[in-house]
Amino acid sequence: MKRQNPLTAIAINGSPRAGGNTELLLKKVLEPLEQAGWNCRLLQIGGRAVRGCSACYQCFERKNKRCAVENDAMNDFLEAIYAADAVIVGTPTYFADVSAEIKALLDRAGLVSTANDGLLKGKIGAAVAAVRRGGATHAFDSINHMFLMSSMIVPGSIYWNFGKGLNKGEVLNDEEALRNMNHLGRVIAWLGQAVAQAAVPFPEPPIDER
Repeated sequence: MKRQNPLTAIAINGSPRAGGNTELLLKKVLEPLEQAGWNCRLLQIGGRAVRGCSACYQCFERKNKRCAVENDAMNDFLEAIYAADAVIVGTPTYFADVSAEIKALLDRAGLVSTANDGLLKGKIGAAVAAVRRGGATHAFDSINHMFLMSSMIVPGSIYWNFGKGLNKGEVLNDEEALRNMNHLGRVIAWLGQAVAQAAVPFPEPPIDER
């Protein structure tokens, strides 16, 4: 059965530098999705006062699709993530890894999903990194590790999803990165349509009989 309502994608900018290279890369991914008729949003988590997971495990007790920590903005991001068909997470590369805000997002989104029978399963997840020179593949992997452990579908593109640049706007000189971002957006659009039209339930995990 063909889905009638538009597919939705959110891109989350983990750089505290609004308008910087990470944001520019994410916008390049969203362009072909918007052209394909998707509802797209760009959310800014970089620079927000969000904390990491406190390992309280109250999300397993409450099972309300929310993190028990309510004194920051994280639940707003979680609500948007769980409602989307595709989630693109962008980060700058800090000492060969993601920004602190993205690490907090990954840990809390992943745990709340697990506590609520897999809120992320079957969704499309893509990682994007901005980098001055090296370390982007590790940051890229950090995001994809949570996606893959949460039964998300991770599409590939023509190369690693990162662009090089230090100062604002320099990533726009990385022509290969811009081609990659455009292709990634088109792959997500193609995959989203295929998944929406499949009308096949996502496989349940095996029963633990230990």
